[in-house]
Amino acid sequence: MTILCDPAARAGQLSPAVGAVGSDVLTAATLTEAGRLLAADPSELLVVIGAAVDLNEALAFTEALRVDRPVVGVVLLREVLDVGVLTRALRAGVREVVARDDLASLADACARSRALSAQVTGVPQPRADERRHGQVITVFSAKGGCGKTTLAVNLASVLAAGGARSVCLVDLDLAFGDVGICLRAEPVRTIVHGLGMLGHVDVTGASSLLTACRPGLSALLAPVEPGDAERIPASLVGELLEVLPTMFDYVVVDTPSAFSEHVLAAMDASHHHVLLTTPDVPALKNLRVTLDMLDLLSYAHDIRSVVLNRSDAKVGLTMDDIDRVVRSDIRAHVPSSRDVPISVNKGNPIVLDLPKHPVSEAISRFAREHVLAEPAVAAKSSKRWFR
Repeated sequence: MTILCDPAARAGQLSPAVGAVGSDVLTAATLTEAGRLLAADPSELLVVIGAAVDLNEALAFTEALRVDRPVVGVVLLREVLDVGVLTRALRAGVREVVARDDLASLADACARSRALSAQVTGVPQPRADERRHGQVITVFSAKGGCGKTTLAVNLASVLAAGGARSVCLVDLDLAFGDVGICLRAEPVRTIVHGLGMLGHVDVTGASSLLTACRPGLSALLAPVEPGDAERIPASLVGELLEVLPTMFDYVVVDTPSAFSEHVLAAMDASHHHVLLTTPDVPALKNLRVTLDMLDLLSYAHDIRSVVLNRSDAKVGLTMDDIDRVVRSDIRAHVPSSRDVPISVNKGNPIVLDLPKHPVSEAISRFAREHVLAEPAVAAKSSKRWFR
């Protein structure tokens, strides 16, 4: 969709530019109204400002937009093109200036601006006939401090493999998410900006929420403002996890350490549940409760993978002790290492920083043997009774 700002819209008149701008256009009579339309739709990528709009107001609007919504392009229409106008417009951040009656040039300028916005986001923009059917992988631990976010970040980095596959990492720990910190990603856009598209999330809207982190890896970051977590409904999570697999080969979801409607929405959408624990009694007890809960909710057993983190810790428990509690195959043993928190503090996943490290090799082996090698089978598509 495109926003066309033209004072003629106040009188209900249809601007000739509408046909050139595109088939899906919202009109605004003033820049203030255009700003409200932008605020209501975080997925919007283009504003066309008509020739009747005052030049100074148009440039001030563009300068503010360049700070608040840098991915949004502005195309400016003018009655007369001259060097002075072009110079001022480019300095303000206007992408192109087009003569009012040159509709062919306007259509080309809009197409170029949309393409540039897609490149700026660094996020895939698939055509409808090229939709993927990616896998959703939810990483969960019912006890905090087990290394869940570290595993999710490193697993996503392994799957991205330098751009060989496209991966999106979703931070569903809405109140205290650390994915952005672990990847040194600036949270300019977060999941909270998707509230305006609730009920009609599409590829363009989802793309506008993502942050490009490195080749092949994008992230949907958690909110940064206090109180924003409570504003996000589980239905938005469900919609996003329907759209993102059409854009990426893999969607890895990091979760908080508690069952919630948001977590269950991710579990419902998942093809693989990665359940993390550590060799201590509280973590193992919580894992046992988690497995029983998943059984109660009728999730399939064959999509689960139990991962034992800090598996070499000498804490008085043997593997027999652990097996008796878990009663499920442990598919990966990740050793403990001081290099892991060092990599977190550096903002560079250990699988990329030290690919030959035992921790990196354990995570890479798990990805290779139990994620990449397995077919995608949806966990459960039915809605939960308490939603």
